[in-house]
Amino acid sequence: LAKRLVKLVPDLVISRSYTSRAARSEERDGVDYNFVNRQQFEEMIKCNLFLEWAEIFGELYGTALIDAERELVNGRSALLVINVDGARQLMDRGYEVVKIFVLPPSFSELEIRLKRRNPDMQDVDMNQRLDTAKREIKACKEYDHIVVNDDLDECVNELRTIVVGGEKNLSGGTGDAARVLNRVTAELQDLDPS
Repeated sequence: LAKRLVKLVPDLVISRSYTSRAARSEERDGVDYNFVNRQQFEEMIKCNLFLEWAEIFGELYGTALIDAERELVNGRSALLVINVDGARQLMDRGYEVVKIFVLPPSFSELEIRLKRRNPDMQDVDMNQRLDTAKREIKACKEYDHIVVNDDLDECVNELRTIVVGGEKNLSGGTGDAARVLNRVTAELQDLDPS
């Protein structure tokens, strides 16, 4: 979604995150991520070099403050692909941002997509990812927009409308988001009635 969106919106760039995890075979340092070791990342945290950062599945990910500032100085907007914890940090620090939550069409579809993306994923890893998704979906009402990623083209077009229009607070969602959110919330309740 992010890669397609920046092709459609002039002066919008994806902010390249720093991460402590090792690069996968198809990934390149300085292109896909800025790969650093855990010690380097932790030193960057101590020096307050991150706009936001989070630990995700045992690895650290973050957006460097200097990278975001460089884009703004050059007249561009930075698109941050971050988790709920990172978005909360931005809000806690008083940054004015437009927060968009991308919601799967259903929780069961999310599980199918995760399995398709990584068929060799262990059950423990899958359960951990699904538990994280449950927690994050429950937080989606903290966002300015909720967009459903059911049809890729429609989702990208909705994102483009939001970003280009700079719109905020469309009653908690756009398109079918309210209906899908109700369905996903019901699925989560069935999975975890607590």
